[in-house]
Amino acid sequence: MLAGFTNMTFEFGARAIVEDATWHIQPNERIGLIGYNGTGKSTLLKLLVGEYSASAGTVERSRGTTIGYLHQDLLSFDTNDSILEVALSAFERVRQLEKEIEAVGNELEKTGDEDLLIKYTDMLHEMETLGGYNIQHKTEEVLQGLGFANADLQRPYKEFSGGWRMRVLLAKMILAAPDLLLLDEPTNHLDLPSIEWLEKYLTHYQGSVVIISHDKYFLNRMVTKIIELYQRKLHIYNGNYEYYETEKVMRMELAQRAFENQQDYIRQQERFIERFKAKASKAAAAQSAMKRLDKIERLEDVALERPSLRINFQVDKTPGRVLAELKQVSKSFGSNKIIENTGAEINRGDKIALIGANGKGKSTVLRIIAGVEGHEGERRWGHNVDESFYAQHQLEALNVNNTIIDEMKEAGSQKTELELRTILGCFLFSGDDADKKIKVLSGGEKARVALAKTIISKANFLMLDEPTNHLDMHTVDLLIEALNKYEGTIILVSHDRYFVSKVANKIWAIEDHQIKDFDGGYEEWVAWKERMRKKQEEEARQLANEQKNQQNNGKKTENSSSKAPVQPAPAPVAQQPVAPIKQDPINKEAKKELQKKQRQFKELEEKISNLNKRKAELEAQLASPNIMSDKNKFLQTERDYKSLTDNLQETSKQYEIVFEEIIELESQ
Repeated sequence: MLAGFTNMTFEFGARAIVEDATWHIQPNERIGLIGYNGTGKSTLLKLLVGEYSASAGTVERSRGTTIGYLHQDLLSFDTNDSILEVALSAFERVRQLEKEIEAVGNELEKTGDEDLLIKYTDMLHEMETLGGYNIQHKTEEVLQGLGFANADLQRPYKEFSGGWRMRVLLAKMILAAPDLLLLDEPTNHLDLPSIEWLEKYLTHYQGSVVIISHDKYFLNRMVTKIIELYQRKLHIYNGNYEYYETEKVMRMELAQRAFENQQDYIRQQERFIERFKAKASKAAAAQSAMKRLDKIERLEDVALERPSLRINFQVDKTPGRVLAELKQVSKSFGSNKIIENTGAEINRGDKIALIGANGKGKSTVLRIIAGVEGHEGERRWGHNVDESFYAQHQLEALNVNNTIIDEMKEAGSQKTELELRTILGCFLFSGDDADKKIKVLSGGEKARVALAKTIISKANFLMLDEPTNHLDMHTVDLLIEALNKYEGTIILVSHDRYFVSKVANKIWAIEDHQIKDFDGGYEEWVAWKERMRKKQEEEARQLANEQKNQQNNGKKTENSSSKAPVQPAPAPVAQQPVAPIKQDPINKEAKKELQKKQRQFKELEEKISNLNKRKAELEAQLASPNIMSDKNKFLQTERDYKSLTDNLQETSKQYEIVFEEIIELESQ
């Protein structure tokens, strides 16, 4: 066991967060920690690392176990060092060794002391054992995987925004390779390519990983166990998130049936007691029934308790057909070109998701549409448009000294306090909760306040920048439901693939500094991208074959032009029969060899086709949550995939060789 709880209870003031919890984290586990916002998921991680102490029971950490903890509070760290230096600080012992080796080496040059030489050799051996000569390359690889360009690596850490700083700290943490990695919403500041990279990296991570995340796709690919914090208890499910969803329903149904059966039994016994307790002949039996009821361990009603977030986006007036239009819009930040001479149109009823890697300009385009970002070109607003813009910076812009109700009043909606309190009730801030200070709220609670401020204007056009960050999965589901019912128009940026796939009916992809409009949902867009990729690969292969054919045809022409001109055969003597021409035995053998090579070429073509089909099947399996959640299956599939790609590469080489041989034989 690396760490865990035994019969642990933790109380925050008068409120119990968790009661009598037992959970032991074993080596090489992949665990998803889930629960509704505000139930205390992050608190459990703080208990594991020793930031909080248990009210009762024990928090255990094995001696020598190293723990890495990624959380939002780390953003208070600041430095003038480059991001490469910050990430390299993960290798504390290696950096210390480098200095010691240099110092001892200098001393050794002066004295030539034998003991010093032994010490120097030992340090070099330790450096090699720690992989110290490879840390620069490894660090650059991890930072690039998380979306940093080579040119960024020497830039000072303090120049980057909060989201990019969190990536640097994530890189530092995974490079340190602790025995136990605790990640609190690691995907909140990552784009889709970086999330996919992180999934692959963590799949092969040698330590144990505990992840708090609202991203269902991410959890399905990453974890093999779910720990749910529900009703102050820890519930363990041995599977990924999909397994948890199915298993929880089954457990609830079984528990509900057990509760109902017990209630039927209790009612039956109570009727018996009531009927016969006054009769002398049955008094003893009634007394026994009463004792049985007193001893019975009463089951609780297990009806699912979960917050009901009643989000109703109201629309005050109907806009024109076109809500916003961009024409020949360009935007750059210094030498960093975001978009160039691009245009797009947002029509009434569109629910658009902006897709693209971080740094490609998704949030910038959203701000241009919202009118809060300067640009070149034209942004034209439609008729009767009431817009509302929700962005991540709004969480930081909340006045931490305000109460929630005061923050809502400052939104300028002209609503009464009673109306505002009613709206806050819909966002789970009921009664005295509305009088809480912003500074005591969790990240998810702050997000709900900012979201509540967004919708009170009855806007018919919503611009949402990462609206699901800090929301739990149930709240995300409720937001999806509300947005699907919403009668207005939406344009959103989100890295949550599940959320995008359920909301968007149109995709804007930012590629080559242009907005590419795709009329369809996210899954359709992914399928289309895959088809385009395969088509491009096929076209590239055909082009390569055509170029080879042209080169070989050129060789044929050269060979034929270099031969001596063929002299015309003398005319046969009249009435003299023409003797049959005896075939050249060398040409006959060459023809046989050519036919053999052509058959071999055809077989190799079929083999390559079959291997490519199998490769596509294995790629689909590697992306399947069922395979990703089973470590043994995933590793076996990955081995099969590597073996197949090696086979495909070797077969392709044979294909090229046989092709060249055929060309050579044909040119003879």
